[in-house]
Amino acid sequence: MLTKIRTCHLEKPAYVYLRQSTMGQVRHHRESTERQYALRDKAENLGWRTDMIRILDGDLGLSGTRTDQREDFKTLVADVSMNKVGAVFSLEASRLSRSNTDWHRLLELCSLTKTLILDEDGCYDPSDFNDQLLLGLKGTMSQAELHFMRARLLGGKLNKARKGELRCPLPVGYVYDEAGKTIIDPDLEVQGAIRRVFDAFREVGSAYGVVHLFGRNQLRFPKRAYGGAWDGNLVWGNLVHARVRDVLRNPEYSGAYTYGRYSYEKTIDKDGQIRSKIISKPMDQWEVLIKDHHEGYVTWEEYLENRRVLAKNRTNAKGCLLPGPAREGLALLQGLLICADCGRKIYIRYTGNGGIYPCYQCTWRKRDGLSHKHCISIPCRVLDKAVSARVVEVLQPSQINIAVRAFEELERRTGAINRQWQLRIQRAEYEVQLAQRRYEEVDPSNRLVASTLEKRWNDGLLSLEEVRKQYEEHRKTTGLSDIARRKSEVLSLGKDLPRLWQAKTTKDKDRKRILRLLLKDVTVKREARERRVLLQLRWQGGATEEIAVDLPPRTADKWRHSPEIVERVRAMTKKMTDLQIAETFNGEGLRTSKGNAYTRASVSWIRYKHSIPAPNLKEPNEMTVRELAVKFNISPHVVYYWIERKVVEARRLNRGSPWWIKLDTQTEKTLQRWIEESPRIVKTRQSQSFIAGGAL
Repeated sequence: MLTKIRTCHLEKPAYVYLRQSTMGQVRHHRESTERQYALRDKAENLGWRTDMIRILDGDLGLSGTRTDQREDFKTLVADVSMNKVGAVFSLEASRLSRSNTDWHRLLELCSLTKTLILDEDGCYDPSDFNDQLLLGLKGTMSQAELHFMRARLLGGKLNKARKGELRCPLPVGYVYDEAGKTIIDPDLEVQGAIRRVFDAFREVGSAYGVVHLFGRNQLRFPKRAYGGAWDGNLVWGNLVHARVRDVLRNPEYSGAYTYGRYSYEKTIDKDGQIRSKIISKPMDQWEVLIKDHHEGYVTWEEYLENRRVLAKNRTNAKGCLLPGPAREGLALLQGLLICADCGRKIYIRYTGNGGIYPCYQCTWRKRDGLSHKHCISIPCRVLDKAVSARVVEVLQPSQINIAVRAFEELERRTGAINRQWQLRIQRAEYEVQLAQRRYEEVDPSNRLVASTLEKRWNDGLLSLEEVRKQYEEHRKTTGLSDIARRKSEVLSLGKDLPRLWQAKTTKDKDRKRILRLLLKDVTVKREARERRVLLQLRWQGGATEEIAVDLPPRTADKWRHSPEIVERVRAMTKKMTDLQIAETFNGEGLRTSKGNAYTRASVSWIRYKHSIPAPNLKEPNEMTVRELAVKFNISPHVVYYWIERKVVEARRLNRGSPWWIKLDTQTEKTLQRWIEESPRIVKTRQSQSFIAGGAL
């Protein structure tokens, strides 16, 4: 060893690297830690001064398979690469790294900088081929050792798990008995909370609905603490969405024993670091599945059904999973419709101020670039009205039975909620009785202990009174105390299901739940040439039927006048004016498409849109103002002067229409003589002739 250590090595610091894989090893395997710290003395004996020896112990308790969290190992590699290290001391190769990549990288840097590596067996110079080969073998054996240890441990766990004897942390609601068997928690309040979750999910059909039901009824849910001062104890709090999903997706609540439901997946992030994440494996890839291993809260079939419902409730799920959960909103068929063109789920689009105009819309073909139009876009009220009418028609014969079953379900839900409150009160009473017994058993002369126990007794009494007060307020706010009166009301409403369906107090969410109890899905196909759609209803029993729904006309078609009115206007225009036609229509009680009375403007608009010429009621022997002015070579103002003074006979249909003038022979001669004798008219003609001649 001394032959390899030269002066150049002693002039540089010696790094002593310490590492153990877990904090448990650091706390309990003290001998290994002491052996690694003893390498400092070894470095001093080999010639390094005390101030030239640096201890790297910041990686104690960290695994050697990765370097992203081992800051001291990063420091070691960086200093070696900058030729600042004379030797690296480590108990063995496995302490430096469990990864061949990191180990060989360190060897390559040490060989370039002439840095020595010393362990319990000897001194190695990585720049020497033989030493480098030996160190490479040690690193490979270290990684193989880790593989063998892991394989032995996992093999033992798997073998025990296949027999259903591997003890793992149990979900809340289960405990181990004295013999190590899994049993239901004997605490009735815990049992009631777990069963209430499954009952509520059957009622509302969504995990968020269960959370809202617990919050609305002020129910608590337990969770078991692991580690710390509360290790193994139950902590009661509010129920959250993640907890509901965990309970519903956990097969242990169905009495099944499982192992290997999750696995680790390693990926490389953008920074080049290896990351591990837990992924859920499909059921057919679980390593162990033993049904009926212990008593369950639900059956295996109900567990599978809950998983299926949760999968359908996902809004980002792939494929067409129907029906979706009943949500808030105006569209009753939300989550039930399938497009007949592309076979995908039809979604809802809300338009208008505040989204008051929902419509069913399928845009998949447009998204895929197969078309520039939507597959389907139909107002919700059209399809909702048709399907609702059919459902009410189907349900009419069994209205009373449905109401009775609904009331029985209401009573069952009420009983379950009351039972949870009673269990909560019983727990508070037990805490009070326990505090009372402890206070009575203490020596009265020991006032320090007695005062503390008395305070706990008083606090327990106050907590019990608070729970009872909350229960009474809950009964009043939810109407549980008036259940007898509500029974007669429910039965009376059941006799008239259509009225109940149309009632303003019935929520759209309740109507959606009724539809999901009856319908599996509805396929929508729109006919290209006609304004109607075909709905194929698939009922829960497997029966199918098809109904046709006429679509409302477009706005332009709705306001367009009927062909009969247009033809009447075309015929009447030959003899009547627009105003006369409007008065005739109003006299007959006719109205426009918008429900207004006819006016001259509305009749004129009909003629314009349908290219109907204006009425021509001028008689053959009549002339217009312009024609008369041209005839006498005078200004039109002169003609209007004659009409105003009634020199000529003129008429017009209405104010604003042109004048029509009748001219007999005698009147024509008289007008001609007036024109010749009028000096103003003669002077005006001469001026016009002079201007015209100058222009030429």
